[in-house]
Amino acid sequence: MKDSDKILVDTSAWIEFFRKKDPYYMVILELIDTSKVCCLGIILAELLQGAKSQKELDVLKEFLHVFDFLPESTEMWKNAGELSYLLRQKGKSVGLSDCYISVVANTNDAILLTLDRHFEVIEKETGLILYGFT
Repeated sequence: MKDSDKILVDTSAWIEFFRKKDPYYMVILELIDTSKVCCLGIILAELLQGAKSQKELDVLKEFLHVFDFLPESTEMWKNAGELSYLLRQKGKSVGLSDCYISVVANTNDAILLTLDRHFEVIEKETGLILYGFT
């Protein structure tokens, strides 16, 4: 795994963090303390969508002021659509939002911290680097 100063924490990992489940809670807490965590608009939107209370919503809205957000572009959406097409041609079904998250992470040299196994499919087809819990 490359030594990146940017770790993009996916929705699935944030959920476990907020549930205080280890090892995810401790790992993400350490990454926050060392200012390595970055975010993405679609991840924030997914988290906001799943909020269970106004208090949770308010905490999540603070992400905008706490974390660096990776730059995004229309070109990245195009690349995500092409990646989704490529995977589908190979018989692999991965959602467009996950293809987009992968493209943005790759473009910005960020390591993706996720619990979703289908990112392993993307990893095999692209230069995506996944955070390893070792």
